Amino acid sequence: MSLLNVGARALQANQVGLQTAGHNIANVNTPGYSRQTVSLETVQGRYTGDGYIGQGVDVQSILRNHSDLLTRQAASAAAVKAGDSVRLDRLSQLQDVFSGGPSGLGAAISDMMNAFSSVANAPTDMTARNVVLTRMEETATRLRGASERLDEISNSVSAQLGGSMTQVNALAKSIAAVNAQIVEAKGNGQSPNDLLDKRDQLIRDLNVHIQTTQIAANDGSLGVFVSASQPLVLGSTAATLSLGAPSAFPTSKTQQQLFFSMPGATQPIELNQSMLGGGTIAGLLQFQNSDLAEGQNLLGRLALGISETLNTQNKLGLTLDGKLGENLFKPLELANAVTGKDNTSPNQMGLTVADPTKLQASSYNITFTGATAGTVTRQSDGKLFDFTSLADLDTVMLGEGLKLTDGAPPPAPPTLPTAFAGAAIKDQFLLTPMQGLAGQMQAQQYSPRNLAAANAVNAAMGTTNAGSLQLASLRATGIIDATTSGLALPPSPTLPATTGGGVKLTFTVSAAGTTFMPTGNTNPPMDLSTTPPTALTPLGGPFTYTPGKPISIDGWEITLQGSPKTDDTVTVGNAKDAQYGDWYTRDAGNAGTMLALRDKVMFDGGATLSDGFASAMAQIGTRTQSALFASHLSTAIADNLEQDRTAIAGVNLDEEAARLLQYQQAYQASAKMLSIAQNIFDTLMQSVGR
Repeated sequence: MSLLNVGARALQANQVGLQTAGHNIANVNTPGYSRQTVSLETVQGRYTGDGYIGQGVDVQSILRNHSDLLTRQAASAAAVKAGDSVRLDRLSQLQDVFSGGPSGLGAAISDMMNAFSSVANAPTDMTARNVVLTRMEETATRLRGASERLDEISNSVSAQLGGSMTQVNALAKSIAAVNAQIVEAKGNGQSPNDLLDKRDQLIRDLNVHIQTTQIAANDGSLGVFVSASQPLVLGSTAATLSLGAPSAFPTSKTQQQLFFSMPGATQPIELNQSMLGGGTIAGLLQFQNSDLAEGQNLLGRLALGISETLNTQNKLGLTLDGKLGENLFKPLELANAVTGKDNTSPNQMGLTVADPTKLQASSYNITFTGATAGTVTRQSDGKLFDFTSLADLDTVMLGEGLKLTDGAPPPAPPTLPTAFAGAAIKDQFLLTPMQGLAGQMQAQQYSPRNLAAANAVNAAMGTTNAGSLQLASLRATGIIDATTSGLALPPSPTLPATTGGGVKLTFTVSAAGTTFMPTGNTNPPMDLSTTPPTALTPLGGPFTYTPGKPISIDGWEITLQGSPKTDDTVTVGNAKDAQYGDWYTRDAGNAGTMLALRDKVMFDGGATLSDGFASAMAQIGTRTQSALFASHLSTAIADNLEQDRTAIAGVNLDEEAARLLQYQQAYQASAKMLSIAQNIFDTLMQSVGR
């Protein structure tokens, strides 16, 4: 009987081995499957006087070939890979918007600015004027088109985030359900290998969307945590994730944050984006809140710089009809600040452009620690500015090219915006001044006669001048004093006189040097070489004359060369005065000034107006290259770890085929053993029966 028992046990053990090898072969292509092997143990021998006689073999367990450390490392690396890859894909789309070439936005801006050269050379040429207006319309169209493409990318990212969120919540519920099955199965004392594989695969799938950490419990369940500490799955209970505006600014439409909610919770918890780690959700949120926001800010700043600069300069010149110019582009409206959820004061905050050359491609967060004190955070680089009064706050924002105003709607008829009135302790304001501006870009002038190519002022040398004074340039600057912009035209002759008037510069030569004294001016001359420009006093001088150094008065600027004699004069008058006739129709001074704007430093302290788009391309390109490097690195790490994991857990068909043969032969031998044992038993029974 012992031989029969040994054979039966051997037959059973080898049958289990055959079934296990077959199970491995059947699941060779099953995602997440871990190779299983049979663990055999010798049955304790039976003691006799001649020693211990073996009792055969038993199946101790079905082992799961698995490395818990490698599985977790591979899942974590896969999360980082997924986040880097999806961010790179989206940045590549963003880079396509900021592309060069003849059909790009940069080419349109360059063509527009270069078109002013033809007007400067032939101010009465209607064709040249029409070309300028056509180029302006093309630039506005391309800016709007680029803005629309950014909006399309944003909508696509939001849809992808929503899909990932649905997947995360569904996977969390599945993991919780498998946890419950594993806890129940663990009660029989054996490891439920297939359920463990299923749970690990669900966790790997979850990590593609959001990086997790796992902690095993004593009952066999696994706790799954996101953002370092929030329990997405605990035992058989699953929490949910959702997307929304930042909790501090629930009405914001420019940013999205991830929120965590436990079952039954009434208030979701906002997760720190920097703590999310990897996964497509983290990558998409980084793209949406940082990369795409910078692209929109860069595009908006470019549109605002072009609009403000050309509009301002055109309003300083004269059209062919002798009128001061009007806006070339529709003025862009900066959105009011988003007020914080917990603000206690009713005050709103508006914005206007103070200096387009100081604008930053950034949003701002203003937090009040007192009624008139607090901090300003520039979100593009995280730089903090402290302020202790509203005057300090104004100074900070003026340094960013912006002026704070009262954001309340003006009464009818509209009045000029008033200053921001302050806030309460802990009030917050989110400023997104550059968002959406490019989508507002629209050319506003369609008649070539409305292009203000002529200077609004004219200059004439005194008829009795004895020196060598020569006019080098005359242009409108729009800088009247440190706080006032515009143009104060020189006084016209008192009717019925047709000559005279104007602002006269009278020169005096002495041993101490050459000076000039202005008469007829409304404001003192300005020194534009300082930041901010400073007024020279007293109003009537005398002031030092330096050949080639601009003299700026009342919003216009004259540059003279040569050496005057005492009592030599230069008169700057209103170009519409009768004494100048219709010269303004042939003058191209303001067109030349607008052409010079092409090379005016506008952005980031170095990029000119015509190079502004190239600077934006470089910044987006830098982000894309950085993301490409990160993606290549994380992909290599994730692939290596997955190879290491599958080297342990993966199924090798050749190996399993060899095991089949091994167990088949052992099974046949076990069957032979039973046959022999049966023959011996039959012979014994026959002998006893005689």
